[in-house]
Amino acid sequence: MSKDIQAIRGMNDCLPTDTPVWQYVESMIRQTVRSYGYDEIRFPIVEMTELFKRSIGEVTDIVEKEMYTFEDRNGDSLTLRPEGTACCVRAGNQAGLLYNQEQRLWYMGPMFRHERPQKGRYRQFHQFGLEVFGMQGPDIDAEVILISARFWQQLGLTPFVRLELNSLGSNEARAAYRDKLVAYLEQHKDLLDEDSLRRLYSNPLRVLDSKNPAMAEMLSKAPQLLDHLDDESKAHFAGLQARLKAAGIEFTINPRLVRGLDYYNRTVFEWVTTNLGAQGTVCAGGRYDGLVEQLGGKATPAVGFALGMERLVLLLQTLELLPDLNSNADIYLMPLGEAAELAAVSVAEQLRSTLPGKRIVLHCGGGNLKKQLKRADKSGAAIGLLLGDNELANGQVTVKWLRAEQEQQTVALDALAALLSQ
Repeated sequence: MSKDIQAIRGMNDCLPTDTPVWQYVESMIRQTVRSYGYDEIRFPIVEMTELFKRSIGEVTDIVEKEMYTFEDRNGDSLTLRPEGTACCVRAGNQAGLLYNQEQRLWYMGPMFRHERPQKGRYRQFHQFGLEVFGMQGPDIDAEVILISARFWQQLGLTPFVRLELNSLGSNEARAAYRDKLVAYLEQHKDLLDEDSLRRLYSNPLRVLDSKNPAMAEMLSKAPQLLDHLDDESKAHFAGLQARLKAAGIEFTINPRLVRGLDYYNRTVFEWVTTNLGAQGTVCAGGRYDGLVEQLGGKATPAVGFALGMERLVLLLQTLELLPDLNSNADIYLMPLGEAAELAAVSVAEQLRSTLPGKRIVLHCGGGNLKKQLKRADKSGAAIGLLLGDNELANGQVTVKWLRAEQEQQTVALDALAALLSQ
């Protein structure tokens, strides 16, 4: 016997019992971004590999270890998208949406990274992302953070997440700081782990983000980027903090928060939680003013964030914050006999037209009344409709309440919709 084909490790099905949760979270996100005037953008799952090498940086875990990359029949190197920001910039550049324009955009969909699957982190995962182009002040940085804060409020998560902020300064200030950091780390080479040694000259800021406890004390004494910011970045960061305080958003400044992608500058932020174990970040983002030009467009300021949908759903489930998401049928129509089966098709379609918000299931597969009632009960429907030869001859249908102590009644077919809409 041939072996059953299984899903690829780290790429999971979303079963009918799970989809109501996802639909709920997605609908809350859509409502929120719409209220801020953001427009949806959709782009392909597969992009040219060079897009991610140029944007994310070749000396990053994503590019070095995690991308799903392959050659197509033309010999082009293609990659399943590991994140959405670079795709959004590429699409904006290609369509002429970015230069000298202001764009507030959002997207949602699957991303792919070949890493070790664990709870809340998968090889195919889903992200919501939001990107803003053409505005360089701290006011728009504050807005994107306020949008994320409103997500938590809408979902009941505000008490369980906290905001961490940092500023990476300008590219010039960061380059000067980089030299000081490398000099400091060189003095402590004997304490650096393998990953940190590999990054020492190629991406030293990522060393600050190490979770290795053996390096914690040494890194706590490293020079801090906040002490080496240029004046414009200091003013920008102060302006952001003032706006968040004015909006009542609490935050802490984390000088070791650097983000894992090369394209960030100035503002970086994360929303973190202690309710998901080691996977504590639920949303992260910041400013990336150089990326549009880096990918072939004209210099354009930009800021955005992304959040992992699986991790967000897991957090809501862990904290038991999900409402009752009823996916039951509302009405179950049971035809008894061949003539009734033919008529029931028309009856069901008419009800769907006149009661568009109702879930109406027409019994299929035949069977006696007992079998059909059993299926109606399993569907969770509150109301069953019986259509037999007698009802059909008199232009009527029998209404049976399946969840309430109420006597069944027979009504005319042309009065049925009015009764069911009550």
